[in-house]
Amino acid sequence: MSESKSHNLFEVFRNRFPADEKVPFLKVDDGRTFTYDDLNCISAKYANVLTSLGLKPGDRVLAQIKKSPESVFLYLACLRTGAVFLPLNTAYQANELDYFLGDSEPTVVVGDPHENILIDLCTSHKIPNFLTLSADGSGTLNKKSQIAEAKFVSVARTDSDIAAILYSSGTTGQPKGVMLSHANLAANAEALHKIWRFGPDDVLLHTLPIFHTHGLFVAIHTVLLNGTGMIFHTQFNAENVIKDLPTATVFMGVPTYYVRLLASKKLTRNTCRNIRLFLSGSAPLLDETFCAFEKRTGKKIVERYGMTEAGIITSAVADKPRNAGDVGWPLPGVSLCITDDNNAELSQGKIGEIKVKGPGLFRGYWRRPEKTEKEFTVDGFFKTGDLARVNESGMISIVGRKNDMIISGGFNVYPKEIEAAIDKLPGVEESAVISMTHPEFGEAGLAVVVMAPEAKTLRNEEMRAVLIKDLANYKIPKLFVLTNKLPRNAMGKVQKNLLRNGYEAQWNAYLKTINS
Repeated sequence: MSESKSHNLFEVFRNRFPADEKVPFLKVDDGRTFTYDDLNCISAKYANVLTSLGLKPGDRVLAQIKKSPESVFLYLACLRTGAVFLPLNTAYQANELDYFLGDSEPTVVVGDPHENILIDLCTSHKIPNFLTLSADGSGTLNKKSQIAEAKFVSVARTDSDIAAILYSSGTTGQPKGVMLSHANLAANAEALHKIWRFGPDDVLLHTLPIFHTHGLFVAIHTVLLNGTGMIFHTQFNAENVIKDLPTATVFMGVPTYYVRLLASKKLTRNTCRNIRLFLSGSAPLLDETFCAFEKRTGKKIVERYGMTEAGIITSAVADKPRNAGDVGWPLPGVSLCITDDNNAELSQGKIGEIKVKGPGLFRGYWRRPEKTEKEFTVDGFFKTGDLARVNESGMISIVGRKNDMIISGGFNVYPKEIEAAIDKLPGVEESAVISMTHPEFGEAGLAVVVMAPEAKTLRNEEMRAVLIKDLANYKIPKLFVLTNKLPRNAMGKVQKNLLRNGYEAQWNAYLKTINS
């Protein structure tokens, strides 16, 4: 795609919408149905509301709202106006929100009317416009939209214009805003639509949250390009998913979802008979889950690999043999290499860092040009920080990460942030948070804590009670253990590999207690 081409992602989707605008787009789990005509009209109304507030192309719209059809229409409205959509996890607490508001400087903030924290923070940051949107669709956004026109001409965008910013942290420093352009998102969606062979009879069962790449971009974009519908669950519930599986053809989930589905006796070959594609991503899928699911349903889960900065990078294919951990081949248009620390490409079977280049690759980190430059090689490849090998079938197999990021239940957890919070607890000298294998969440944190000699020992419950005030629940370690000192190498760096080995038995004992 050329830099000069006029291009708005919403119009890419609209060109694929069905001729009959009464075709269902969303069938919601509360019984409501929204057609493609509803999509056009409501997103146009929202776009008119936003522009009436003075929103200009390139301005940020920050949203911390519960999943609903209206939240999807808000995203599409932002695309139409040329604004930059910035969705946030609803679990974020005050100190986290304070940072995001200060860093992104949004023109409009949309929040839940019942959450006073965000309202107060917008006042302190002098955000000019605050709208509300509830899970049931009510709020000031919808109220204002009732008198807005149901037509809106999409603002022309070039390929380099930013459509969304999603925040992604490293293991050190503050979270970084990943800038994704209209062209980035369009290219990734087109490639996925092709490789996953979406057709006119496909129906997606959507149960993912929509504040990150998987649920918002991967799932919804492929449906919009297909011009078909989805069954829209506002949250994941295994029994409700199983009930709707027979009426769907595609299901996208994280490993945690598959573990919870397997826990129900109602998951059978019959309930899965019409699903042609079970997809898993956002976290490692354990071999035992992969095998148990195939044995129970007769279906092999298709794994793919991606990240916020690049969308989906590789994917397995449903009709080709694969094992758990095989995340397939690079998508069309994506160049991928596995290199050593000297940037030399490695041969098959050898483990190295994944580096990637392609049209879906992000435009850079928001207001961090130095950080952006650092993460790219001189020949334009992005350094993912993920470790992998090419196996005997030619597929990519992920083996770990160069950094210590934990992916728990599909959410990124960054140990440095958690360690900083733990170290503030009374009597704590230092801490180290490590990733451990978890049967339900894929990975979970174990915190190794060093208390000052004179300090009162803090129990697991006491640490959790304090941390939950400042951190989203999914970030909090599942287990806290006390030690006299942390193992370090000659350079003073904590040797987390030794901690993982040293506390494996204690972790396994903990897992037995939650499974008993």
